[in-house]
Amino acid sequence: QVQLVESGGGLVQTGGSLRLSCAASGSIYRINTVAWYRQAPGKQRELLAVCTTEGVTNYADSVKGRFTISRDNHKNTVYLQMNSLKPEDTAVYYCNAVIWEDSINLRNHWGQGTQVTVSS
Repeated sequence: QVQLVESGGGLVQTGGSLRLSCAASGSIYRINTVAWYRQAPGKQRELLAVCTTEGVTNYADSVKGRFTISRDNHKNTVYLQMNSLKPEDTAVYYCNAVIWEDSINLRNHWGQGTQVTVSS
């Protein structure tokens, strides 16, 4: 059983920074692509940032230049550094990881979500 546990969310003022963490545990053979999403009330879940196994990253236009995704493969942890936060960044943030649970089983996993609120 694989679990993704997020942390680091909270309340921050406009222009502030937060760093989200997502720690994977359980039956992990290898972590493939990782990503961060967010979902604001009444809106669809939005893909923000992706990081491949080789460390190649890609970002949504809405966060490019402000957010940075990174990963520590030794700790099975993914991070999202968020700078210059805006009220429109307020949402529940989710991490996502495609994980080889063994040499045969590749599965998609989600964290439980962490709330980020940016006050104006």
